[in-house]
Amino acid sequence: MKILITGGNNAKALKLMKAFPSHFVLLADYGDVPGIITEKYAFSTLGVLNKDSIAHILLNFCITEAIDCIIPLQRYEVEPLAKSAVLFGEYGIQVLLPDADVVTGYLSDEKQQFQYFAVYIHGDCIFSSEENFAPKKLSASFNGVFGYDNANDLKLFTI
Repeated sequence: MKILITGGNNAKALKLMKAFPSHFVLLADYGDVPGIITEKYAFSTLGVLNKDSIAHILLNFCITEAIDCIIPLQRYEVEPLAKSAVLFGEYGIQVLLPDADVVTGYLSDEKQQFQYFAVYIHGDCIFSSEENFAPKKLSASFNGVFGYDNANDLKLFTI
């Protein structure tokens, strides 16, 4: 599986890579990005930032790079991608976000530094940075990467 993590120039993106040790991870960002390619990961540029066409830019990039799953870390990408998740799905690309009608409830009003993060796919926690985390099964439509200090207060892991 090939996973795209946006905000690739940020330390949060690098932290998130450890959740996917058996997948190829493409760390991408807008503007200048270091040209590094390894067996398990690579960095790539998404080109010039244009917030008015984020979903279009990312869909084109995902199709071109044969991406299977996208994890948007930039806050300004979250709502446009959640609203476009069905379109991405038609191309076989999973957008790892909660449904568009509830996604804003998982956004924090301010930038936060979380002690832990967890990755949920179809309601199952597939990874947590907290060793003793006991996740509960959530709705099958519950997807995303969430930061938390308290497991009862999950917020999207954004930059």
